[in-house]
Amino acid sequence: MNARTEQVDDLRLVALPTAVNVADMFVRFSLGEWRLRAMQDEAAQTARRLVGATVDVADPRSPGLLLVRLRLSGTHLAIEVEGSRVALPPELAHGRAGLVDLTAGGRLAWCELGLPSGMNASAVPLPRREPRRSPAAEQLGDEPNVDPEIIQRILYGLGGAAERRFD
Repeated sequence: MNARTEQVDDLRLVALPTAVNVADMFVRFSLGEWRLRAMQDEAAQTARRLVGATVDVADPRSPGLLLVRLRLSGTHLAIEVEGSRVALPPELAHGRAGLVDLTAGGRLAWCELGLPSGMNASAVPLPRREPRRSPAAEQLGDEPNVDPEIIQRILYGLGGAAERRFD
């Protein structure tokens, strides 16, 4: 795996069967944010396999947590699953994938996928999010003009303290 990470995103899940679909959605969302939509299907399928293998070896009575991580490095996207009981599915064992015992305990299963031709991790743009008002706030129109003293009284009252005079 490449040592220089340009972008990373992760999600902690319980190692239950539902984690497979959640990991799929997480990968698709993250790659959409990183504008790597062309990789969504392959990366989501890889994440499903890694998470599925981990769920298969988990104890259903005490499944534990797992961490799904996406890491952009060099010309690759690394998909990682970390947890106390992690497995590498046989269909990924022959590619750019591996299983590592971590020094702090637990294991890390990983698989690298090549970025689209001619692209490297440093060229992938960071997600940009514009501040937006909710649909309900949009219906109200302009921001209301609120007296700061009233807000202070409300906050003071919510604190559960005895009433204070603001005269």
